[in-house]
Amino acid sequence: MENKSKINGHAMGDSAERLREKGAPKSMREKLGRFLSRNLLVIMTVSGVVVGVGLGMGVRNMNLTKAQMTYFAFPGEMLLRMLKMIILPLVVCSLVSGAASLDTRSLGKLGGIAVAYFLVTTLIASGIGVALAFIIKPGVGASALNSNSLGLESVSTDKETTDSFLDLARNLFPSNLVAAAFRSYATDYKMIASGNDSNGTTVYQKVPFGTENDGMNILGLVLFAMVFGVALRKLGDEGEELIRFFNAFNEATMVLVSWIMWYIPFGIVFLVGSKIVEMEDVVLLVTSLGKYIFASILGHIIHGGIVLPLIYFAFTRKNPFSFLSGLITPFTTAFATCSSSATLPSMIKCVEENNGVDKRISRFILPIGATVNMDGAAIFQCIAAVFIAQLNNTELNAGQIFTILVTATASSVGAAGIPAGGIITIAIILEAIGLPTNDLSLMLAVDWIVDRTTTVVNVEGDALGAGILHHINQQEMKKQKQQQDQLDKGGELSEVRVETVANIQAQEETSPLVMHKTKSSEATPESVESVL
Repeated sequence: MENKSKINGHAMGDSAERLREKGAPKSMREKLGRFLSRNLLVIMTVSGVVVGVGLGMGVRNMNLTKAQMTYFAFPGEMLLRMLKMIILPLVVCSLVSGAASLDTRSLGKLGGIAVAYFLVTTLIASGIGVALAFIIKPGVGASALNSNSLGLESVSTDKETTDSFLDLARNLFPSNLVAAAFRSYATDYKMIASGNDSNGTTVYQKVPFGTENDGMNILGLVLFAMVFGVALRKLGDEGEELIRFFNAFNEATMVLVSWIMWYIPFGIVFLVGSKIVEMEDVVLLVTSLGKYIFASILGHIIHGGIVLPLIYFAFTRKNPFSFLSGLITPFTTAFATCSSSATLPSMIKCVEENNGVDKRISRFILPIGATVNMDGAAIFQCIAAVFIAQLNNTELNAGQIFTILVTATASSVGAAGIPAGGIITIAIILEAIGLPTNDLSLMLAVDWIVDRTTTVVNVEGDALGAGILHHINQQEMKKQKQQQDQLDKGGELSEVRVETVANIQAQEETSPLVMHKTKSSEATPESVESVL
C-alpha cells in the first residue's frame, strides 16, 4: 500500500507540474526563485570571495598600521575560530559512530579501499608534480635568487628525517588523549657534552628529546576514535547506549555546522580581504617565483580537473562534475581558509545533503581523508623539492627522484591540515635527498598563493573518494538483493523464507557492506538495530 501511495503521489505531482507549465506565465520567475533559494548559500559564498578581493584592494591603498590590519581581519578570524571549534567533536563523534555502525569485516573492506585510493591518488599527484617541475624548470636561471633579495626571514628546519617519521608514529598513539586535543608531539634537540677529544676540546652530541607543540593532534584522535568505535561495536547490547550518545552528539554538531555555514560568506570577505591587505611587494614575488607558482597551480588544475574526475568516472560511470557542483561551498571555504580541517564540517554536510552519500560512509571516510589524504600538498612539495635542486644547480638522479616521490607520499600523511602545514614536509623531503633547507623561506613567501589551490584539491580528493565508496557500497547492496531474490524463487523451506524476508528488510534500512550477517533468525533484528 505504501508503494502504491508513493507511486500515486509521484504521478499526481507530475500531472500538477504539467498543468503549471501549461498555464503559468510566472513559471520562469518561480524557477528563478526556487534556484536562488536552493543555491543562496553558494552564491553568497562565491560572492564573498569577489567582494573580499575588491575590499582588500581598496583598503590596501589606505596604508593601515599593523594594529588596524588586525582589527580589519577580526571577522575572518572569528570564522576560522568557529570552524576549528567544531573540528574536535565532529571528528571524534563521526568516527566513533561511523566505526561502530560497521562490522569488522566491512570496516576492513571499506578501510582497505579508502587507503588504496588515498595512496594511489597521492602517488599520481607526486608524479605530476615531479614531471611538471622537470618540464617547466622553475629553478633554472634563478640561482641568483635568495631570501635576502626579497627581504624574507629564514626558516629554521634542523629536524632529522628519521625523527620526523618517528614523530608521526608517536602522534598516532598519544600518551595523553586530553592533551592530544590541543597539542602534538615534536622532537627537538639539545647539545650535550660527551667528553674531550685528543686535543682536549669538549665534544658535543646532538641528542633528541620530546616537546609538545601547540596544535591539535588529529592523527592520534582519528586512530583512537576508530578503534574505540570498533570496541563499542564488539560490546553488543552493552555498547548501544554509548553508540546512541555519539550518534546524537554527531547530529547536534551537524546542526551547529549548518548555523556556522551562514556566517561563512561574511567571514570569507574579511579572510580574503585581510590577506590582500597584508601582501608586501606581490609583483616582485610573482615575477621572481612566477614559474614555481605557475607549475604548482597547473599541477593542481591537471590533478583536480582531469585525473581525480577520471578516477571517479572509471569507478562509477557517472558525471564527476555534477557531483562536484554540489560542493561549491566547501571548495570556496577551502580556498579562503587554506585548511582541510576547517573545511571538514561544511564538506560533510554538503556531501550528504547535496550528493546523497551514505552518512556512515561520509562520516567515516571524510575525517580520515582530511588527515591523511593530501594530493594538492604532494604536488607542490615535489615541485618545491625539484625547484630548490635546480636553484642550487644540483642534478637529481633516478634514486633521488624516487625518494622524492615516496617521501612526499608518506610524509603527506602526517602533514597538518592547517595553513602552511606543508612547508615542514618539504624540509623532510629535502633532508631525505641531501639538499639544503635554507631556501625554504622562498616557499613560505608564496605559500599563501599556492596553499589555496592546494587545499581545494585536497578536499576534492576526499569528496570524490567518499563518492566512490558510496557507489561501491550501493553495488554490493544490489548484488546481495539479487542473490536473496534468487533464494526466494528457489522454493526454500518456510523457516528460511522468514529469515530471508528479515534480511531484505535490513537491506532496505542499511547497506550489506555495513551489515553484520548472522545465521540465527533471532539475532538478525538485534544486528539491524545496532547498525541503526
